[in-house]
Amino acid sequence: MMCTAFHMKTNDHYFGRNLDLDRSLGEEVCVIPRRYPLEFRRMGRQTEHYAMIGIATVMDGIPLLYDAANEHGLAMAGLNFPGNAHYAPIMEGKDNVASFELIPWILGQCRTVADAKDRLLRMNVADIAFSAAVPPAPLHWMICDREQALVVEPMRDGLHIRENPAHVLTNNPPLPYQLEHLARYRRLRVDNAEVKREEGLPYDTYSQGLGAVGLPGDVSSSSRFVRMAFGLEHAVSPTDEAASVGQFFHLLSSVSMVRGLCRTDAATWEITIYSSCINTDRGLYYYTTYGNRCITCVDMHRTDLNGVSFIRYPLLTQEMIREQQPG
Repeated sequence: MMCTAFHMKTNDHYFGRNLDLDRSLGEEVCVIPRRYPLEFRRMGRQTEHYAMIGIATVMDGIPLLYDAANEHGLAMAGLNFPGNAHYAPIMEGKDNVASFELIPWILGQCRTVADAKDRLLRMNVADIAFSAAVPPAPLHWMICDREQALVVEPMRDGLHIRENPAHVLTNNPPLPYQLEHLARYRRLRVDNAEVKREEGLPYDTYSQGLGAVGLPGDVSSSSRFVRMAFGLEHAVSPTDEAASVGQFFHLLSSVSMVRGLCRTDAATWEITIYSSCINTDRGLYYYTTYGNRCITCVDMHRTDLNGVSFIRYPLLTQEMIREQQPG
């Protein structure tokens, strides 16, 4: 599982990700209204909380969120973190929250990154499985609002809550290494490299884009981190909704997984199951899937946000091709 998440602002604030897996797990867009009861294994039951929209796999009637945003614009996503993620035993005096509960726990109670950090400082990501057949997935998380982003990494030496100046998250290794690795590419630029001429040597500029020679193009997590951070820093977008959303998906496509380019140890192929873009200011969840590149939108405010049942929208996965007529 290899994923990429980021956030950006034009007029509005946008957050989203690629979910890269070798198979679909029945993902659906879910709107969770304010009065849908959230059941936590160690933290009781919440019958009133902030409404949220995101993508989840529904198991035993429970939406297990991969990424989401709440009605106040706070957004969050979990990404694979194998070998580094460590969930602790139950701790007295802490808020013991399972990894599969963390997104609704934070988004149900917090309006801003500052609120989320206050919650996280008294929290323990506990070693609790969803069921005997579904062990805890090794994850770290990105949380963001309009102004800032945090990365939450539960490791053997504790729960690390880190500021994320790159506004990007991929998978292993931990964020400090990713930022150090990114610094190696600080001299890359979007204009052409200057040509140093020496007598007798043909150093003419032969192509546009030479200023970014060396930008990694492979699909490893550290290379995707660099490529997305470079793209996010330099991308230029009009500020209207359609252009902003389109630019967001263009950035995601620069780090997407194509079937046949990454074989897993199980001899399967990693692909980008879905790509998402949430307008966190308006509660609009946009997505594409590997088989359907048409952008689809779900508006959380077209549902009853005071309801008691969550609303499900199965992902559209069949390619939709528009035929253009002459004239």
